[in-house]
Amino acid sequence: MFTKNIIEFMKKINEVVKSFIQQNNLESGIDAVKIDKLWEKLLGKNIKSYTNSIKLSDKKLYVKLNSSVLREELNYGKEEIVKMLNEELEKECIEEIILC
Repeated sequence: MFTKNIIEFMKKINEVVKSFIQQNNLESGIDAVKIDKLWEKLLGKNIKSYTNSIKLSDKKLYVKLNSSVLREELNYGKEEIVKMLNEELEKECIEEIILC
């Protein structure tokens, strides 16, 4: 009984938080933070170390790299990276990656 009450309470809190995020248009900012963390998780610390910035805007992920060689390497796998990031985010948040 006690466990059931806690579960119901947590569900209500989760609904309130989701509603607050949607009403205040915070979803894209939260997604941007998640993407930054996922970038290192999925691509590794080495690639993250060559990444100057990551910005999400209008379903486009802008990734600024400080290595032209890495930029060319990643260019071949952009579609797969988009797929992996969207799978981890559990939604179609990114349509395209632009490497600069």
